[in-house]
Amino acid sequence: MSDTPLPPLESTLPELPQNSQIPNLTVQQRSSSDVSLIWLIPLIAILIGLWLGFQALTERGSTITITFKTAEGITIGTHIKYRNVDVGEVKSITLSEDHSQVEVTAKLAKQAKNMLVKDARFWVVRPRISGGSVSGLGTVLAGAHIGMDAGKSTDSAREFVGLERPPIVTSDVPGHQYTLLSDDIGSLDIGSPVYFRHIQAGQVVAFELSPSGKQVIVTVFVNTPYDRFINTNTRFWHAKGLDIKLDSNGIKINTESLVSILLGGVAFENIGDTEQLAQAPENTAFRAFSNQDEALKVPDINILHGVMVFQESVRGLSPGAQIDFRGIVIGEVISNSIDFDVSTKKINVVVAVDIYPDRLRSKISNTHQAKQLPSNELLSALFNRGLRGQLRTSNLLTGQLYIALDFFPNLPKSSFNTNKTPFEVPTTPGSLGELQVNLASIANKINKVPFEAIGNDLHTILNNANSLITQLDQQIAPDTRETLSDLRSTLAEAKTAIAAAQGSLTAIENSVGTDGQLQQDAHQTLLEVTRAAQSTRALVDYLERHPEALISGKKEDSE
Repeated sequence: MSDTPLPPLESTLPELPQNSQIPNLTVQQRSSSDVSLIWLIPLIAILIGLWLGFQALTERGSTITITFKTAEGITIGTHIKYRNVDVGEVKSITLSEDHSQVEVTAKLAKQAKNMLVKDARFWVVRPRISGGSVSGLGTVLAGAHIGMDAGKSTDSAREFVGLERPPIVTSDVPGHQYTLLSDDIGSLDIGSPVYFRHIQAGQVVAFELSPSGKQVIVTVFVNTPYDRFINTNTRFWHAKGLDIKLDSNGIKINTESLVSILLGGVAFENIGDTEQLAQAPENTAFRAFSNQDEALKVPDINILHGVMVFQESVRGLSPGAQIDFRGIVIGEVISNSIDFDVSTKKINVVVAVDIYPDRLRSKISNTHQAKQLPSNELLSALFNRGLRGQLRTSNLLTGQLYIALDFFPNLPKSSFNTNKTPFEVPTTPGSLGELQVNLASIANKINKVPFEAIGNDLHTILNNANSLITQLDQQIAPDTRETLSDLRSTLAEAKTAIAAAQGSLTAIENSVGTDGQLQQDAHQTLLEVTRAAQSTRALVDYLERHPEALISGKKEDSE
């Protein structure tokens, strides 16, 4: 190839004549309205693609993450169901970063998107026995699935913590939830029934220990329409399986139902007039009493706090024991404590009590002037008249005690300070205590009796008596035998004489005749002799049986 440079372009073009007839070209710009239709095709394709993408995004549903403690019963492809309708499925199962939990990623259908709110709940549905009910039996053949409960919140969420057990009440059940504060859980469990007038009105849904550890917080759900009866006058108590109470009134057996015997439960009732009271709002807290009597007890407004000092045993006097005034309960025992009296060097039992004077005042006639007295003055007047507190037995089988207030006019008057708080109620030893003291005194006296010496003396006396009887038998027996032998001989001779006499009388009778005086006299003589023979025979028989009668004489008792 040659390196010779090319000549300029202008030098290669021919020169045109100046008067050439070639026309001049003019360039004109076309308007935008004249754009070719071919450009609309890609634009339409782009719009269709965007629409299809948007539609795919909106119809593919939402992806959520559910955290469980374990993946038991969960696999990839496990269905998520709401009201037993498939609304999604599990896409992946992984461990959390700290390996303490399982993170389940699931994709839900479009129709479930509005249910993904903060209070939505998820749990694994499998066969369970809880709260007296059996659930999840359908999963025995079909396999486990994840259940869903739509919440009521308006805030959406995509991350949830799964429940370890199915919720007792789902969000679509009408009713209200309330909180109970109890000293202990008793026999309650999740699923235990809640009763209103022996009708099941709800269930226990949760319980936990309070932050202080002194109480148990029990959450109950009361179904509609029973929740409208919950108000400020409502009282809850433990409906124990079988509540047996033994007191001075006898045996009381109380139970709500057969289910409560197995699972326990909670019952509620209203006190006073509640027609004008509004329904308690959600999550209102109530106290759970231990039994029905304590829950439904009408609260006393006027309460006087006092103490009673006893020098005897208060075994059997428990907190809650009644203070009785002639059949009217006007107080109760609060607690017992020990006090050492420095002046007397004695240990006393101090019983704290609450007195309800309005209960006593309500029993006083409206026309009596004592009804108008203030509480302190009323009690002061009663104590000045000899009113004392005394321990008495309410039940002999259990040994339960109560405090009886009664008048003891023979006792010295006791001062009563109405301004002292707590005031001291004068007391007197109980009849049982006095009986115990008397029995102890008798026992001490009996212990001082020399029973062993008395026994030895009695033994000596009996030995001497036996010796004396033996000696008498040896001395009297020979004489008695000789006397009996003589009596037998005499009896034989008497029999012979009687026989001879009878023969003579017969001969005389034959010779004299039946109507003569001699015959009558002879017959009378024969009768007398016969009676004498019978008496002699009776005497001999008696002496044979009682030879000692020869010495001591015949006893007065008849043979």
